[in-house]
Amino acid sequence: MKTKYQIIVTLFACFAGLSAKAQAQRLPLDSVLTRVISNPALHAYDSKISAQDAYATGAKSLEAPKISAGQYQVPYQFSPNGGSFMIHAEQSFTNPAKLRAKEDYMKGMSKVTAADKDYLKNQLIAQAKQYYYERVVLEKKLTQLQNSKSLLEYMLKDANIRLTYGKEKLPNIYKAKADLFELDNTREELNNEISQKNIMLNTLMNQDKQAVFLVDTTVVFHSYESTITDTATLANARSDIRSINKNIELQTLNAQVEYSKRKPDFGIQAAHMISYGAYANQYILMASVTIPIVPWASKEYKANLKGIRYEVEELQQQKINALNQAAGQLAGIRTDIISKKKQISNYQQNIIPALQNGYKTALLAYDQNTGDLPSVLLVIKDLQASRMDALDRLQELLTLQVAYERENETGTQPLNNQIK
Repeated sequence: MKTKYQIIVTLFACFAGLSAKAQAQRLPLDSVLTRVISNPALHAYDSKISAQDAYATGAKSLEAPKISAGQYQVPYQFSPNGGSFMIHAEQSFTNPAKLRAKEDYMKGMSKVTAADKDYLKNQLIAQAKQYYYERVVLEKKLTQLQNSKSLLEYMLKDANIRLTYGKEKLPNIYKAKADLFELDNTREELNNEISQKNIMLNTLMNQDKQAVFLVDTTVVFHSYESTITDTATLANARSDIRSINKNIELQTLNAQVEYSKRKPDFGIQAAHMISYGAYANQYILMASVTIPIVPWASKEYKANLKGIRYEVEELQQQKINALNQAAGQLAGIRTDIISKKKQISNYQQNIIPALQNGYKTALLAYDQNTGDLPSVLLVIKDLQASRMDALDRLQELLTLQVAYERENETGTQPLNNQIK
């Protein structure tokens, strides 16, 4: 009765696991990237851009007018005919050229932030691609592990039959069992890594960290090794270069703000005085203008203009250095891609087929009682190791593709191969 109960519980658990797996959503890479674009870090940049645009709308505001009232030229010794009561109003008018320059500068700040957002988005997309491809390769490793398990189970079953007739040794049976149990540890390690990649992807997609989903295990090879990227195309494509360009433009606008300080500001004052005693009422009406070109006033903006020129030179050098580094990175990546593709092709066309033939030969010899079980187990282990090594090279190739796309930011290139 107890055994029957255990069987029922086991079957229920299996069906529950299959049901959960069937209900898990399959997310292709494009769907994952679409969700990553909604990352809170990117929304924070949107809010910052909106804030900077809002600040820019008030850039052309004038100073508030000033109104004052009180006694004017009233003597300390009381005299009914001395002094007056004055109402005074004053308004300053900032030069329109200064206001326009300030507005343009503040509008330019949001463009720099937008370029920084594009840079972060490119980094997040690259991270998501990397985690997704790592998850894909781990799934492929699980499949290869299951193939090895099937081979070992078949050999163990055959060896147990031979043991019954005295044609097999018990230590060899234990060796086969040990190899089979070792696969369980490998499987547990792979499942743990898959869970870790799921958590990382869920974090990037801003959803439940424990959400379970399936991935598309179709791997696409791009022909990046045959592409040539010139500096002009690279400068237009990379978000960090665009950010530097926007910063240069911002510094140019900042220079215009400093240069506009050469222009005068204006002001107007009006006052009405109600005289005490028999004196007539009086008024004041005066206009004012600043003279910013005098040496003691112009020193500041001249120094600022000189400093801005040096900052622009610094940004230009940063741009040249970034383009040089990117070109070098892309050249190195293209070379690595060629090497990885050759290695993968060698595994697929030569190494793995040779080991498969070795397994067939060892199995045939074992069936004909001219070989032994350890020889077959060794070939199975070597075959599994080579398949895993081939998948490691595949992971390295996919990592290179992600690095190329992150550095180049040019989108998808024509396909030339796929691996299921």
